[in-house]
Amino acid sequence: MPQATHLHTLSGMNALRTRSALGLVALGLIASATAVRAEPVPDSIARDLPGLMTIYRDLHANPELSYQEVRSAGVMAKAAREAGFTVTEKVGQTGVVAVLRNGEGPTVLIRADMDGLPVVEQTGLAFASKKRGVSTAGVESGIMHACGHDTHMTAWIETARLMAKRKAEWAGTLVMIGQPAEEVGTGAVSMLQDGLYSRFPKPDYTLAFHDSADLPAGQVGAAVGWALANVDSVDILVKGLGGHGAYPQATKDPIVLSSAIVMKLQTLVSREMSPLDPAVVTVGSFHAGAKHNIISDQAKLELTVRSYSDETRAHLLEGIKRIARGEAIASGLPDNLMPEVSVKDPYTRATWNSPEFTQEAVADLKTRMGDGNVVITPSVMGGEDFGEFRRADEDHIKSVIFWVGGADPQKIAAAKAGGPALPSLHSPFWAPQADKVIASGSEALTLTALRLMPKR
Repeated sequence: MPQATHLHTLSGMNALRTRSALGLVALGLIASATAVRAEPVPDSIARDLPGLMTIYRDLHANPELSYQEVRSAGVMAKAAREAGFTVTEKVGQTGVVAVLRNGEGPTVLIRADMDGLPVVEQTGLAFASKKRGVSTAGVESGIMHACGHDTHMTAWIETARLMAKRKAEWAGTLVMIGQPAEEVGTGAVSMLQDGLYSRFPKPDYTLAFHDSADLPAGQVGAAVGWALANVDSVDILVKGLGGHGAYPQATKDPIVLSSAIVMKLQTLVSREMSPLDPAVVTVGSFHAGAKHNIISDQAKLELTVRSYSDETRAHLLEGIKRIARGEAIASGLPDNLMPEVSVKDPYTRATWNSPEFTQEAVADLKTRMGDGNVVITPSVMGGEDFGEFRRADEDHIKSVIFWVGGADPQKIAAAKAGGPALPSLHSPFWAPQADKVIASGSEALTLTALRLMPKR
């Protein structure tokens, strides 16, 4: 064979070998990527769960009150940075915003709230909180994650990690926020007022979850339409003419008048509201007097008022003022001693789950997580400021907040059979089955986000 021909043949063979090798490398990379994509989300979470529980126990043992969530925010910010997000801290005082851009597509916002409650923990857990602190109102107390925000933060971290590892499966922008001060109902507005939607991408969809003391551990639920209620705090200062307890005829007793107001308030819902329009007026505090034989000159009532629509809220608040004044007039009080009714502002506005969007989310999760593991739940009269993120552009943004069960199914069954009542959210005894809350919460958020941002 001539030398030139021989060299040409060798060159061709080498090129072929190179192309073959490159092809095998490419196939290997594709296979590797496919393997990552093919791993079911629950399997990834199960593998990560021991480490997640370490994070959870740390967060549980170190709760922080509203607008004091510096350490918690630091844990979340660090985890998001390590996952590849661009992170901004101190948004809305102590909030965290983590952004992951991944090409053209929708923008999805996922929120976790961070604050604990002024509650002395009595769960008996080995990692129970022993923290104490002073609230923004200047009250010193114990601090506990009695509403499960520690599980929310931990699931948020896992969701951020999963979405970052699965960038090949989605396209768009993911905005993950750690929200302060949900428990006082102002954290969401604080972040919005600090430029959440002007400094960072505005979402097409907003997602969150809250642990539930009513659902069995790991079960996911969502209400269609109204999810949580308007929450108003109302104070009534009832005035009177005090005097000696032996001579009540010479007084205008504010305790008797307040009692009449309390009883009449019970008709505001039962006789003025449609049974199909849920509402609550609860007198939670009644304070008056200082001694057995003294008729006080004033009494104080504290109310919580719950509703869904703006119209119902307005009717309830007007009715409280009308009843208080009417009972005072009936008791013969002069105009200068009419009760003073004050409505705390700001209040927590009701949270709306976009109906069609929520039904689609529930249907999809049923197919992925199992039909019995995902349910439609009723609306509740609790409050939550997550709805503010949708209200900021309610014609554009679609939103859902899921419930994720944290209660032991056996204890639920026992309670229904007449056994001990289960602790509720905000109870010093609330200790959810955290591993199941974290696993199902991160799975629901991740699967929903992936569905909303498909790779084209």
